[in-house]
Amino acid sequence: MLLHGIFPPISTPFYPDGKIYYKKLEANVERYSKTPSAGIVVLGSTGEAILLSDEERREVLRTSIAAAGANKVMVAGTGIESASETLGLTEYAASLGYDVAMVRTPHYYKGQMKPANMLAFYRTVADRSPLPVIIYNFPQATGYDIPAEIVIELADHPNLIGIKESSGDVEKVGKMVEGTRHVKRSVGVTEVFEAVTPRMLAANGSGQGGELVPVGALSGKPSSSAVTVVSGVKTRQKEVGFQVLVGAAQKLEPSLNVGAVGAILAFADAAPTACYEIYAAWKEGDAQLARLKQDRIAKAAQRIVGELSIPGVKYAMDFNGYFGGNPRLPLLPLTAQSKAEIEQLLGDIRS
Repeated sequence: MLLHGIFPPISTPFYPDGKIYYKKLEANVERYSKTPSAGIVVLGSTGEAILLSDEERREVLRTSIAAAGANKVMVAGTGIESASETLGLTEYAASLGYDVAMVRTPHYYKGQMKPANMLAFYRTVADRSPLPVIIYNFPQATGYDIPAEIVIELADHPNLIGIKESSGDVEKVGKMVEGTRHVKRSVGVTEVFEAVTPRMLAANGSGQGGELVPVGALSGKPSSSAVTVVSGVKTRQKEVGFQVLVGAAQKLEPSLNVGAVGAILAFADAAPTACYEIYAAWKEGDAQLARLKQDRIAKAAQRIVGELSIPGVKYAMDFNGYFGGNPRLPLLPLTAQSKAEIEQLLGDIRS
C-alpha cells in the first residue's frame, strides 16, 4: 500500500453532553475527501480514541469509512494495550474495508517495554493482522519512545509497511530511513502513481474480484507490459521501501528532506491544503517554495498542536469551517484568550 502524501488524523466530534456527534463526523470526512489529502486516519490520538469505549470506536470506524471518498487510503487506528484487543479491532476495521491498521506502541507498563516485548508485540500483530500495519510512535503522549534500532529490525516483517513517527526528531527519521533502505517492496499504483486501494477497486468493480489482468491478455496475447487492469482500473507497480511518515507539521519539510514519504498531521485537520502545499512543492523539487510554505505554518502548528493539543486543534477546525467542538473530559475547552490567539495564528491559513 502506497502511503505517500498527507493524511489528516481526524477528530471525533461530540455533543455538549459528551456523546459522539456522528452527523458532524460524516460531514468532516466528506469534506476531507474533497481535499488533496492522500487518505484519512480514523481513531488516532487526535480522534481521542483512548477516551472512547470499544463500541464507540467501532461505530466511529463504520461511520467514517461510509462517508469517505473511494479514492482515499483509509487508515484505522487499532492500537490497544494488548495484542489480542488490537487484533480484534483490526479485524473489525478490515471487515469494514479499511486499507491499513495504525498500531500505537503499548506503553502502560513502561518498565516492561523492553526490546523483546516490543518486537514480540508487533510481530504477533503483523503475523495475524488481515491489514498491513504501520507502527505509531507518539512519545509525548505515551511516555515511551520506540528506538530506531527496534523499528529497523521490525521493518523486515512483510506486513509491517511503515511507521508514523510523531516524536519530531528529524535525526531519528533519517536514521530509520537509512537503516531500512534494504527493504524493497512492490505496490500497486494508478497510472499517475497514486495509491490503489481495495475500496477504490471495489467502488469501480467490474466483477473481476480484484484479480490482476495484464493489458496484453485482454486481446488474447501475452504481454510484458507494466500496466495491468484490476477491476477495470489501469494500474502499475511501484517500488517502495519501509515508509516513514511524520507527525509534526512544523518539521514536515526537513523530514521529507531526510527521506520521509509523507505525514499524518493533526494540523491538517484544520488546514489540509496548507500542509499538502509543502509536500507538493517538495515533490516537485522546488526547495525554496517548500521552505516558504513550511515557514508559513510552523509557528501555528507548534502552538496549536504541540502546545494547545486536541482542544487547540478542535477550535482551529471550527475557525476554518470544519466541526471541531469540545473535547471529551478530562480534556477541557480552550479559554477565550487561547481562542483569540488561534484566530490570529490562522489569519492567513484558512485551508
